[in-house]
Amino acid sequence: MRISFLIHNAYAIGGTITTTFNLARALADRHDVEIISVLRSRERPSLALDPRVRLRPLVDLRREKDDPRHRTPAKVFPSSEYRYSEYSALTDERIGEALASLDADVVVGTRPGLNVHLALHAPARSVRVGQEHLTLDHHPPRLRKALRRAYPRLDAITPVTEADSAVYRRKMRLPGVRVQALPNSVPAPALAPSDGRGRIVVAAGRLAPVKRFDLLIDAFAAVAAAHPDWQLRIYGRGEERERLRALIDRLGLYNNVFLMGAVTPMEAEWVKGSIAAVTSDLESFGMAIVEAMSCGLPVVSTDCAYGPGEIITDEEDGRLVPAGDRDALAGALLDLVGDDELRRRMGRNALVNSRRYGPAHVVVRAEQLFEELLAARRAGRTVTGTGSTLTSSGFAARDTMLVAAGNVARAVRRARR
Repeated sequence: MRISFLIHNAYAIGGTITTTFNLARALADRHDVEIISVLRSRERPSLALDPRVRLRPLVDLRREKDDPRHRTPAKVFPSSEYRYSEYSALTDERIGEALASLDADVVVGTRPGLNVHLALHAPARSVRVGQEHLTLDHHPPRLRKALRRAYPRLDAITPVTEADSAVYRRKMRLPGVRVQALPNSVPAPALAPSDGRGRIVVAAGRLAPVKRFDLLIDAFAAVAAAHPDWQLRIYGRGEERERLRALIDRLGLYNNVFLMGAVTPMEAEWVKGSIAAVTSDLESFGMAIVEAMSCGLPVVSTDCAYGPGEIITDEEDGRLVPAGDRDALAGALLDLVGDDELRRRMGRNALVNSRRYGPAHVVVRAEQLFEELLAARRAGRTVTGTGSTLTSSGFAARDTMLVAAGNVARAVRRARR
């Protein structure tokens, strides 16, 4: 198969970039794979990309950021999307041209706004798959409304969890669109796993309010009081840094809690620790959880909606505690800190259980999905997956109907003006 991924900026750092590179690398063993990056911000990607995977940027910000078209607001990319301020008439134009000329069997969007572009402009011969790395309930109402208009023109939507897939099936009207969970993948680390001896709790992520590192620092005060030789190391950067630094100082934890900055890759830091902590109020998946487990660390995590509860088996390879509960979080950490055998046993289980998120396992699911959708489109067989069906010969009729409906809606709006 010829497979193309459409991504926001392959030259930056982030979970979507990491998992897209991982999946592209695994698919490249048997397929022709390309990544189309809407934006380019530097000479080479920050993350290592398999040389077999082609990378094609569309707008080079180093030379084109002052282009008048890039100062004109985008019209295709939805204004309610989180990255809207980075899109423009120039990105609309370049994405449209790239999709129109695409010779791919499968084209995969990696964020809501790009999935809208896919729905409107990807060639009819290509299977159109919209990945969702956030969650439907996390999207603002205006964005959900825009997606309801566009997503029926996709062939499949792939949330990263079964829980979010269920929400899509329940709340979105998507006749003929297959909804199937496709988790993020994490390759096996090149380093030996943690031996569980390091007296370090490790956390990583954006220093943003939703990650609740303030809760983690507050809970760790109880650990430091009972076990002053233990440390908490928090990796990442973001707008919360100064507030977290002030909290550390106020609690007198400056000898126990350290803000380490951003480090890529993280595996060398995970293996120095014995426990990982994730304290988010919201996770769409939990890449940090899988990364830590693959390094042999049990993970203490808040049981927020979607990701953690599908990855961690409570009391087997980690602990799940109620979101926002400082005392429960402190108690779970203290249980593992104070019991060497429990900590090491859970770490061994975490290492084994994390393998289901290896690229080899995830790529099998992706290949099967792509092949079934492509065969249905080519042969006219029925596409199933959400309880509704649509033959491949019906895709063109569906698209024509949706375009006509959009034209009518625009005419009504013009008449009202």
